[in-house]
Order: sequence, then C-alpha cells, then structure tokens
Amino acid sequence: MNAPLRCLIAEDEPLLIEGLRADLAALWPELQVAAAVGDGPSAIEQTLALLPEICFFDIRMPGCTGLEAAQALAEDWPDAPGSAPFPLIVFVTAYDDYALKAFEAQAVDYLVKPVDPPRLAACITRLKARLGSRPVPSEGLQATVEQLRVLLGTAPAAATARLEVIQAQVGNLVHFVPVNEVLVFEAADKYVRVLTAEREHLIRTSLRELMPQLDPARFWQVHRGTVVQASAITTARREDSGNVTLSLRGRPEKIVVSRLYAHLFKGM
Repeated sequence: MNAPLRCLIAEDEPLLIEGLRADLAALWPELQVAAAVGDGPSAIEQTLALLPEICFFDIRMPGCTGLEAAQALAEDWPDAPGSAPFPLIVFVTAYDDYALKAFEAQAVDYLVKPVDPPRLAACITRLKARLGSRPVPSEGLQATVEQLRVLLGTAPAAATARLEVIQAQVGNLVHFVPVNEVLVFEAADKYVRVLTAEREHLIRTSLRELMPQLDPARFWQVHRGTVVQASAITTARREDSGNVTLSLRGRPEKIVVSRLYAHLFKGM
C-alpha cells in the first residue's frame, strides 16, 4: 500500500490555517495535513523533519518569508541516493502584482488570500499532475533551485544608501570598521558576524536588513546566511559532490557556497 500524501501549512493567521485545512479535506481528502505552523523557522524545521510531499507557505510570516523558507529548504534538503523528493511548494499571498507575475513566469503554484475554493481546486489538479510526472529527486530539486534563483534575484529592492562604515559596539567602545575592509558578513541568530583580515566584530542587526545597504557588485551572497567580498576570493573549489568551497585572502576558514549560488563560480 502506498504511503499517504502529506502536506505542511505555514501561515501565521489561525483562521486561514483552519480554512485551508477544511478546504483541503473537502477537495482532496487523501491528502493529510502533517503539520501547521505559524512562522518561517518552524516551517523550515518541520518540513525537514517530516519530509512532506507538498508545502503551503505564506509569503509574509514571522521569522522569514515563504521565499526565504523555500530557499533554506533548497539549500539544506538531502540529495543523497534514496532521499525524499523535494516538496512541491505552493505560495500563499495577499494580492501583489510583482509576486503574481514572478510566480506565473516561473510556473510556480500560488494562491491569493482569502483562498477561493475553485482556485484551490485548480491548484490541486496541477499538483496531482506534477506528482504523477515528477522527475528523479535530484532533478526536481535542481528545477526548484533554478526557479528560486530567479524569484529571489528579481525581487524589487528598496532604494537604500550604501553603507561605508560598520559601527560595532563592545561595551562603551564603538569600533568604526570601513566596509571595504570586511571580508565576510555571516548571520548569527539576530546578529551578524563581521569578519576582517584582523578581527571579528558582532553587530546587532540581521543580514536581511544589512544586505540592501551593501553594493551587490562588491559583496556576493553565497549562502542564505553568508555574504563575501568578491575581491577577497582567491579560489573556488568544486568538490566531486558538486558543492563549492571558497578560500578568502586574509581568512583561514573555508566558506561553503549553497546550491542556489554555485552557478556564480565558473571559469571564464
């Protein structure tokens, strides 16, 4: 007997969770709701723990967005032989012209709040068709990576002045660190580690808040939690597994590049 299909719902409004759960029970009774969570980090944790076939991710939820949660899954999903296929992801969003056009261009399933049962029924029909013609797990994961790469890269960014100096406070002392001396910005919970060739600083901000203030031509995101200064990269090594690791001028540690950003490191 085949195992039942399972889904995970990530939505911070309890009434919307219950409405979606009820509609799914009526329209697709064979689909089990394995978990319902209210924030992005829980969506990531529970999806990796339960390995459901389908995820319904709210675009805007506490902790991280639905797109960021999908990015984390694409980076951390196991791809060894015999691994579970990457889940089909349906994004749930309030009406947003950019989001809808981007999702349509990438053939990504989406639902608009409040979820309309006929629209959900059409989405279910597409999901069933995709489940019936899924490629091998690694190919399905790669297809998702390509879609997310476009969606994350084309999101409109707010106009923000470029940061020139990092002010890192330690007790009563504030260190002024020129941005052009920073080799790595690394997320550390609600902080960011700021690594230069000589020192390490900790600043009370998130990488998400910091990134719009950095010049993307100089500072490359290589993982959802890591940004490096491109001119400090000395070598990029592609392992037999397909993973890429970076060596930086002035830093001893190796920097791991996620699947979403490995395409940046190809010979000219």
